[in-house]
Amino acid sequence: MPKIDAFENNSDAYDEWFDKNSAAYAAELKAVRQLLPSGDVQGMEVGVGSGKFAVPLGIKVGVEPSPQMAAKAKQQGIDVHPGIAEKLPFATEQFDFVLMVTTICFVDDAVQSFCEALRVLKSGGSIIVAYVDKASDLGQKYLLNREKSKFYQQATFYSTAEVLGHLQSAGFGATEIRQTLIPAAPEQTVKDGYGDGAFVVVKAYKK
Repeated sequence: MPKIDAFENNSDAYDEWFDKNSAAYAAELKAVRQLLPSGDVQGMEVGVGSGKFAVPLGIKVGVEPSPQMAAKAKQQGIDVHPGIAEKLPFATEQFDFVLMVTTICFVDDAVQSFCEALRVLKSGGSIIVAYVDKASDLGQKYLLNREKSKFYQQATFYSTAEVLGHLQSAGFGATEIRQTLIPAAPEQTVKDGYGDGAFVVVKAYKK
């Protein structure tokens, strides 16, 4: 079952987080944008939420199981389809890229979600997965305090090693990685690799 209760009941609080943490939000957008394909490509976001990433990144299609969040995204002009990551409502080989931002911690089966992304991607297409790394200080803080959180009580956090393993299990090939929210670094610093930043973005290619 999709973990939507927190988002149904707290959709306004979700949006307010981005207003209150505008510097972190900008850094996350910057890291994701560096790995988005360029040119005339068609992308889709799984777990599009209220459109906080799809809208500024120019993504026009999304999947969202929470009606409250989907309604907000539709108001932003996004073509939102009801559904879950493990069973995407799209034809095979339809998209050039699939984006998942902080979505994997709310799915029931991460590997199956990646398998579905692989299915709807065209040959040579890519998945871009962004998340808070469980191995980071921030990830550990979220993990330890998730019972107090409106959103993370039902979340499953992953390390980058786990994400890479799940992508490989699903059949994805070569990867590119960016990281941001790096302690003691200037705001909006984005670096290659992982291990320093709390927010990690992995791009993996369909073979």
